[in-house]
Parts: sequence; structure tokens; C-alpha cells
Amino acid sequence: MENSNILKSDLFEQREYQKAIADNASKKNTLVVLPTGMGKTLIAVLVAAKRLEQFPDRKILITAPTRPLNAQHKKSFEKYTTISEEEIILVTGKINPEDRSDLYKKARIIVATPQTIRNDLENNRLNLENFSFVVFDEAHRSVKDYAYPYIAKRFMLQSKYPLILGLTASPGGSSEKIEEITSSLFIRYVEIRSEADEDVEKYIKPIDKEFIYVEFPEEFRKIKLMIKEMLDEELNWLRQHHYLPPRMNTKRDLLVLQKRIGARYSQGSKSYSMIWAMIKSAEAIKLEHALELLETQGISFLYDYLERIRSSKKKVDQRIIKDPRMREAISMVEELNAKGIIHPKLDNLKSLVNEILKNKPAVKIIVFANYRATVEKIKNLFRDDGLKVELFIGQATKEGKGLTQEEQIKILNDFREGKFNILSATSVGEEGLDVPAVDYAIFYEPVPSEIRMIQRRGRVGRQSAGKAIFLITKGTRDESYFWSALRKEKKMKGILYGLKENKKLDKKEKLIDWLK
Repeated sequence: MENSNILKSDLFEQREYQKAIADNASKKNTLVVLPTGMGKTLIAVLVAAKRLEQFPDRKILITAPTRPLNAQHKKSFEKYTTISEEEIILVTGKINPEDRSDLYKKARIIVATPQTIRNDLENNRLNLENFSFVVFDEAHRSVKDYAYPYIAKRFMLQSKYPLILGLTASPGGSSEKIEEITSSLFIRYVEIRSEADEDVEKYIKPIDKEFIYVEFPEEFRKIKLMIKEMLDEELNWLRQHHYLPPRMNTKRDLLVLQKRIGARYSQGSKSYSMIWAMIKSAEAIKLEHALELLETQGISFLYDYLERIRSSKKKVDQRIIKDPRMREAISMVEELNAKGIIHPKLDNLKSLVNEILKNKPAVKIIVFANYRATVEKIKNLFRDDGLKVELFIGQATKEGKGLTQEEQIKILNDFREGKFNILSATSVGEEGLDVPAVDYAIFYEPVPSEIRMIQRRGRVGRQSAGKAIFLITKGTRDESYFWSALRKEKKMKGILYGLKENKKLDKKEKLIDWLK
């Protein structure tokens, strides 16, 4: 892009790919897909500057899912543009609605949470007629009932000079989801870059990958066989009665099935078979979750879950508990839990982190795990060894306590300043907050989502070379989840590069190429 009076060009370097993407994104509605840490925000700043020069009397809207992420966008525009701070306004639902109306009139750049914008559009406190550019950060959220599609539609209808920019590290691994996102945001062009692209390669620090395989204990295996036998019976019934296709058996498949059966039941389809399908699908979901806890988290987690089922008054739960195989499994779980048996990954993780810090005491490490109870256990495990570690979880839920956004920001600032060097984090560390670059990202368990895998991996290799380490329990869903995410990522890139270049990728590319 040419020099701009709005940009403080002396404060940053426009990378070759950022300039090329911004040039194209200034011409048509564009979805930008870049790995975390490759400067998506700066591309938004570059395009925004261009729009303000083209339409100086028009406003710009930047929207992101969380208040901290919006605050980061506000800081970026204050840092990299000559626009006065008074004209760059952060708007959230905490501000009085009448005051928001006044802010919209005064500001040139509005940075806001999508729920707030949607609410103000619906209540006529905001009209997008005088806006020329909208940025949707974390654009992969632009599906179903999220606020992004509504805002995009109102913008395209109301604005005289509309331009949309969607930013994401990954829009998803299916053509259906990518199509839903591009359609919802009226996208006409896709810009994608990966670490392997020529104009990107020189800016990216190398990321090594290490895979630590853990043996699944024989005692765990015996429990698994009993629960799996029960699960297979439920799945076979659902297949035999044509409720479940042969190859669909994941928890997500079962949840979709349960929702579909429930909808048919509420619409009046209350046959004997339908009632049993509701029961069988509910039982299958609970058994599937029990297996996931056993394989990926350990005995104490399964023990707590089975105790909740045992104390439940629900008929489905009582049916599960009455099965002799479940009673035997519970007896074994109780015995192992009383002995303090933990998942072998915890011992491997402890040894791994201690070895890393022994050789490189100043490095920053983030450990990702799916469950709050797991990250709590990991934190306690490290603190018992005298390591400096903090918990990083989401906000409070009905099920338990959490961190406020202010507490989250403080923890991240302390981590950035080196007050501690290990972060034990749930998925909240994947997106929506400015998590500092780390030297090591450790996956306590692989995730089946390519979006989450890309976001976690993107925490390393931003300023210096880093390493992503995967703990994988042999013969469990750890392995299937890892390869599932990898296949989805490859498929996603194939679809997006195909959209960008209007041609298909070489089908000979192998998954194993990613591991090199």
C-alpha cells in the first residue's frame, strides 16, 4: 500500500505478505486466514487507513468476541495511526446505552463487542449508513445465531460504501462451514497464507514438533473394555433401528442425533422406537464421555463423573448404574482412585517440564488441557515441585468459579513480565486474549478441532524458535483426535487455497508432510 498520512509508518514494518493482502482486501470483501502471530491486526489497520483516506467523513467498526481483544485493537489503532485517542472509542455493554449513542456520533473508529453492536442496531441506537469498513475478528464465529452475520447484513444494507474484512487463524475444516462463514460475511475473496508460503517463510521462526507417546495402563484398559462393551450395544441398537449411520460414533455425532430425536419427539413423533432412541442416545453420550475421561484425563476424573451418575435420580443414569459391567467398572475405579493412581501423562508432563527448565530456566511454557480440573491438577503438580505456575481459565460458569477478564489480563501481564514462567491453561488461552509468545506449547491431550490445534500451535514461534509438544496415549482417542485435527487442517487449507487460486491442490500431498 502507498504511504498514508494516517499511518505512523516509521513505527512498523509492512511485511510483503501483509502489504499484498491489505491491497487486495481494500478492493473487495475479504476473508484473511493467517496463523496466530502473523499480523492479522496490522492488516486491518492498513485497510482501515486506506478507507479513511478514501472516505474521510465515514466511520470504521472493529469488532471482536471479547472486551480484552477489543482493547488490544484499540491500542493498535492508537499506536499505528495518527487518529486522536478521543476518536478511537472502545464500546462495551457496560457503558450506558444513551452514552453509547453519543460515542457513536463522536468517534471515527469504534471498537466494540458484537453483542453490543447487535443490541444497538436492533434498538436503533446505531445506524451503519455512515460506515465504510467493518472488521470481524475471529471470523470463524460467523455461524448460526452469533452476532456477526446480523451485523454484516445490516452493514451491507445500510452503508453506501461497504467493505468487510474477516480475520481468522482457521475458518474450519469443512467446505460447509467455510461456505457458511463466507456467505454470512458477504465474502468475495479469500487470502490465505501458511508458514510454507514464499512471502511468509522469511518472517516465521521455526517450530519443532515432538510427540511423546504414553502407554495406556492395563488397569485402565480393563475398565475401558467394560464401558466400551456397553457403549457398543447402544450404538448397535441405534444403527439397527436406522437412527445412526454406520460411521458416525463420536460424541458430537451423538449430541446431534440426540437433538434431532428430541425435536422429532416434541413435534409429536412419540412412537415406542422413538422413546427408546432417546434413552439409548442419552446413555451412549454418557458412556462416550466416561471413556474420554478415562483415556485422556485419568481415574480421579472418571471417579467423580461416575459418582455424579450414581447419585443422580434420572432414569437414564440409574439404567447405566444397574448394568453389572458398570458396577464392576466402578469397583475398579474406586480401588484405583483410593490408591491415588493418576494418568501416566501427568508423570510424563512433570518430568518433561522439569527437564526443560533444568536446561533453560528462563523459558516460557504454556500447557493446554481441556478441563478446568485438569489444569488445576497440573498447576498443583508443578507447585509441589516448587515451579512458578499460574492457572489460566475462563470466566465463572454455573458449574464453578472462574477468572474475571481483569484477572485474566493481570495473569497474562505477569506472565509476559516473567513473574512466573508456566501457564496451565484451558481453551481460553487459544483465542480472544493477547497471550504472550511462548517457547514451548504442550498439548496435554490432542484436540479433534483443527481451529483449536492451529490456535494452540500459534502460541510458539512468534518472536523466536519454539516447540510444540504433544502427549499422546497409545491406543486411545488421543491418537484419533490428533490425526482428525491434522486431516481437517489439510482439508481446510486445500479448500481455501482452491478458493484463492481457483484451482485444486495437488492430491499427492500427504499428512506426514506436516510432521517434518
